[in-house]
Amino acid sequence: MSFLRPPGALPESAFLKTCIHCGQCAAACPYGSVRMLETFGPERHTPEIRPSEIPCWLCMKCPPACPSGALRPVAAMKEANMGRAVIFKDRCLNWIESGTMCMTCYDRCPLRGEGMVLDMGYVPAVGESCVGCGMCEYVCPKNAVAVVPDVQKKRGKA
Repeated sequence: MSFLRPPGALPESAFLKTCIHCGQCAAACPYGSVRMLETFGPERHTPEIRPSEIPCWLCMKCPPACPSGALRPVAAMKEANMGRAVIFKDRCLNWIESGTMCMTCYDRCPLRGEGMVLDMGYVPAVGESCVGCGMCEYVCPKNAVAVVPDVQKKRGKA
């Protein structure tokens, strides 16, 4: 199973070895975005973000709170590298309903114009600078956006 980790997280295998399950990152999050997993196994009591419930607001308060180094300090929003948004065209209003102009994901993206862009001037598309904060998933009225963990980071290439 894949989990969306907070900003600055090490690649998953290193993250699981380094995280001490203390919850200080969750305590430091002023928005309640970082939650501790209630599962069994090595992921138990490690931090995750569930964008459909509460996105990451990219305040960057969780990395400095991590005493083990499982979350590295992040200097800017563009370096969060948590994951990447995916748009489901079969649910997106701009793709399925002619004449409908919904740009909620674009308007609410903290990296608007870079993380979420407008293709052809009106169709939302995921840009190269998407960091996976999940704001687009959280605000989409049709559940047409999902954020997936960074695949390169999962493989340990981050």
